Amino acid sequence: MSLAIIDAREWQNMFDLRTGQKTEADSPLIRIAKQTLAHHAYPGDVDPKSNAWVTDTALELVANYQPQFAFLAYAQYFFTNRYEPMTGAQRNEMLTGLFKEVDRFVKESGFTPVIIGNGDMIPIQGIMDLSRLDGLAVSTNWSARYVGLYAPSERDWEYIRKLDHLERIVPKQEFLELFGGAEVDLERLADYLLVAKEGHTFKTAGTTLRRALTITGHSFSIPVSTPLGRVTDITGIRPLIEKRLPETKVALIMVEGVGPKDLPWPHALCNNSKDWFYYEPSDSQYLTLTTGTHQMLDNPTGSRYWTDFNETKEYPFSGFFREIPANTLGNQFTGRSIAVGNRSMFMHMAVGADISVEC
Repeated sequence: MSLAIIDAREWQNMFDLRTGQKTEADSPLIRIAKQTLAHHAYPGDVDPKSNAWVTDTALELVANYQPQFAFLAYAQYFFTNRYEPMTGAQRNEMLTGLFKEVDRFVKESGFTPVIIGNGDMIPIQGIMDLSRLDGLAVSTNWSARYVGLYAPSERDWEYIRKLDHLERIVPKQEFLELFGGAEVDLERLADYLLVAKEGHTFKTAGTTLRRALTITGHSFSIPVSTPLGRVTDITGIRPLIEKRLPETKVALIMVEGVGPKDLPWPHALCNNSKDWFYYEPSDSQYLTLTTGTHQMLDNPTGSRYWTDFNETKEYPFSGFFREIPANTLGNQFTGRSIAVGNRSMFMHMAVGADISVEC
């Protein structure tokens, strides 16, 4: 049984992760998780102490659980840069603090790092409004470049084809073939995928109520810094790590919202794309890292993800996920593993570690 422990500072409750039902259990692993949660209250997504929370929490787990593999995600800079106005000096100060936290974890833990910046942030130049179509346009908080389009009318097509900042229109069969999917995957795909030009995004059903100021720029390649060797594609990062485990303790560290111009460590560019498609900071990018295969068809961008949301849905604490992915690095690694990050449920679902701590 996989368990979820919710810590609200004043109390902790335990639930069956699959059913969402309250439960009770005890084990050395559970006691470590409970103790760690009690020691490290989450300060908030854009709080200046949020990245220190990731480091402190991970270091306590390293000390008490002795894992061989760790996954850390630092997302405070991404969230703050996305939603709050900042001067250049403020941005540089925040980046300096972020990089100090990464260095602190590596130094104090002794883990060999694989550090990934998942893409530069750029100001939004324009928003294409798709909220008044006859058909349905769907996006999510994690996507700025892509929108799923369902049952567009002729009037919709007239409007869409006049959008100056639309890069391409992709029919579902073309998208399926790009990722080597099967016919069974078609039902999860939108009729069409709309792709925005760099610096532009969409207003649709599913986009955030809080207006973003920046989005990820073109990230066909992302920087990777590690002494373990060079990888040329995002799908090669898992094999690179597996070659060194468990003899070498390895930490896969994601610094969100950071591209090659800001990453301070020596690095090489790694392909983060497939043809015209590139991964935005999202569950699919995380899963591609941890599975070593392209992961776009289980929950494709623009899908009607809410159709499974009802009182019988399993994994109610796991967003759109209907099951725990079985082929992640943490799930298949026979040694000990942890995951800590300030990026929602990505830790427990996309990494599959023995202990995952998330906000």
